[in-house]
Amino acid sequence: MSSRCLHLLEKCKSLTQLKQAHALAVTCGLATNTFALSRMLAFCSNPSHGALDYGHKIFNQIENPTICICNTMIKGFLLKDESFRALQVHRLILRHGLLPDNYTLPYTLKACANMKSLNLGGSVHGQSLKLGFPSDNFVGNSLIAMYSAVGEMGAARLVFEEISLKCVVSWTVLISGYAKRGDVYSARLIFDEAPLKDRGIWGAMIAGYVQNNCFKEGLKLFRLMQLSGIKPDEASLVSVLCACAHLGCLEIGKWIHRYVEKVGMSLGLKLGTALIDMYSKCGCLELAEKVFDEMPKRDVICWNTVISGYAMNGDGGSAVKTFDEMRRLGVEPDSVTFISLFAACSYSNMADEGLRLLHEMANVCKIEPGPEHYGCIVDLLTRARLIEEANAILQRMAVMGSSSEEAIAWRALLSGCCSHGRVDLAEAAAERLVELERHSGAYVLLANAYAAAGRHDEARRIRKTMRRRGVEKTPGCSSVEIDSTVHEFVAGEKTHSRMDEISAILEVIKIHLEIDSSFVSSVSL
Repeated sequence: MSSRCLHLLEKCKSLTQLKQAHALAVTCGLATNTFALSRMLAFCSNPSHGALDYGHKIFNQIENPTICICNTMIKGFLLKDESFRALQVHRLILRHGLLPDNYTLPYTLKACANMKSLNLGGSVHGQSLKLGFPSDNFVGNSLIAMYSAVGEMGAARLVFEEISLKCVVSWTVLISGYAKRGDVYSARLIFDEAPLKDRGIWGAMIAGYVQNNCFKEGLKLFRLMQLSGIKPDEASLVSVLCACAHLGCLEIGKWIHRYVEKVGMSLGLKLGTALIDMYSKCGCLELAEKVFDEMPKRDVICWNTVISGYAMNGDGGSAVKTFDEMRRLGVEPDSVTFISLFAACSYSNMADEGLRLLHEMANVCKIEPGPEHYGCIVDLLTRARLIEEANAILQRMAVMGSSSEEAIAWRALLSGCCSHGRVDLAEAAAERLVELERHSGAYVLLANAYAAAGRHDEARRIRKTMRRRGVEKTPGCSSVEIDSTVHEFVAGEKTHSRMDEISAILEVIKIHLEIDSSFVSSVSL
C-alpha cells in the first residue's frame, strides 16, 4: 500500500490528484515520511500547478523539516516571486538549528537580490563564510549577482576574486552586473580577461553594449564572435536584432533571419518579436507581418510590437485592425498597447478613432491612462489642429506621479502649439514645462515659435536665458548603413574619416541647387 501511495505521488497531474494522494499517504502512515513530503512539496512548488499555498500548509505541519524540504519551499516561493516568504523559510531554517547548504544560500541570495536588500544579502554572505563556502562556485556566483543587483560592484568584484576556480558563469555574471549598472568599460575589461569565452560570455557582453545604447560596439563584437567560431544562441541574436533595429541595419537583420531558418531555430516569443521589431523599424512591414504569421505562439508583447510597427510606418488603419483581431482572439491589451494605438492614430490623422480608443481603454479595459497616453492624445489632437481640445484635456488631467512623467504631456502640447503657430498657448505650456524639468527642448521650441511668428526679440531673450542658466542644446545625430557598415554623424562634429570627401560632395550639391533655383526663378519671371 505504501509503495502504491508513493507511486501515485509521482504521477500527480493536478492539485485534486495531489490532495487524493495526500489523503492516502495519511491513511498509510506516510504523513511524516520525508520522501513522501518532499514529493508533495516538489509538486506544489511548480508554479504551473498553482498549489503553493497548499504546499505551504503541508510545510507548516512538519515538526522537523529537513534542509532539502526547506530548500524546496524556498525555491517554490522564488518561482512565484514571493521573495519575502522565501526569506521567512530561511529564518525558520536557522531557528530549527539546521545548516544552510550550497542550495539554500543561492536561493536565499536570489531573494535578497529581488528585494534589493543589501543588509540581508550581507548577512547571508556572512553565513556563507562561517559555513565554509567562500570559494564555492554556486554560492559565489549568487553573491556576485546579489551585490550587482544592489549596485555594490566593488563587493561583487571582491567575491569574484575570492573564487579560486572561476567557471564561465562567474565571468558572465560579473560582466552582466557591470553592464546593468551602465559601466560597459569595466564589463569589457572583464570580458577581455576571461580565459575561456563561451556563448554565454559573448552574449552577456553583446547584451551589455545594446542595453547601454552602444549599438555599433555590439555589432562589432558580434562579428568578432562569428570570427571566433562561436555559434550564437537565441539570446545573442535577440540582442543583435535590437542593435540592428536602432541603427537601421537591414542587411545584418536579414542575415540573422536566414541563419535562424537555416539552423532550424524555432521562432520563440523573444526571437520572433525581435525580428518583427527590426523589420518594422527598417520599414519592411511585409516581412514583419510574415514573421508574425509564422510564429506558433504570440503574447501581448508580440501583438504590441506589430501594432507599434504599423504606427511608426504611418499605417493607423492596420494598427486598429490588428488590435481588433487581438481582442477577438482573447488577448488582453496592456497600457503599452494603447500607447502604440494612439501613436498610430496620430501619424494617420485619425483623431476620432484615437478618442474612441481612449474611452475603450478607460471604460472597457479598465486601464487608467498615464502621462504617456495623455502625451499621445495631445499629439494626436494637435496634429489634427485641435489645439484647444488638447489643452482642455491637459487641464482636466489627473495629477501625475512625478514631474518627469507630467512633462511628457506638456512637451507634446508645446510641440503642437509651436507647429501651428499658437504662441499664446505655447508660452503657457513652456512655462509649465520649465517648472517640471531643466531641459533645452522647451526653450528651443519656444524660441523657434517666437521666430516663426516674427517676434525675434522674444526669441533672442529665450536664447539668452538658456545661456545664462547654462542650458545646452543637445546636438542632433543621424546614421546611415552602407555595405553593412553604419556611419554615424553628430551635428557640429567633423570626426568622420571621409569628412573631406563628404564636404566636397555637399558643396557640389549646393551649387546644383543654387543653379536650379536660379533657373526656376528666371522661368517664373
